[in-house]
Amino acid sequence: MFCPYCGGIDSKVIDSRQSDVKKRRRRECSACHKRFTTYEVVERPFLMVEKRDGTFEQFDREKLVKGVFSAIKKRPVSIEQVEEMVSAVESFCESEMMTTVTSRQIGEIILERLKNIDAIAYVRFASVYKDFTDVESFVAAIRQLSDRTD
Repeated sequence: MFCPYCGGIDSKVIDSRQSDVKKRRRRECSACHKRFTTYEVVERPFLMVEKRDGTFEQFDREKLVKGVFSAIKKRPVSIEQVEEMVSAVESFCESEMMTTVTSRQIGEIILERLKNIDAIAYVRFASVYKDFTDVESFVAAIRQLSDRTD
């Protein structure tokens, strides 16, 4: 750590505090004895999403939130529940130390949570995620839900 005043390379930490998402450190230069502040931020690697067609794009939390919101439209699902679902995807990837996740894995995590929150939202999300092409696909998803609740 170079001193911004004299360019000295030796400094000691006087005080350290957590400040939002970064750590604030007060330092004192060993050469000129002036104090300065540094901030330490954890650098996370980009999370890439592998799409069905094999292409990759950067994970976009807002895009996932919008997708879930379209499934829960006019349903009794809170914003906090949606945020928790999206955070669960991020937590899963972080805990597994993943830098790449498939859209399938993301969809499965969201579907698992929607299944326990709202059946209609589950079917709506599944219809897009699983790319339902006929009525039989909807019937199968609904039957799977009703079998689980019986």
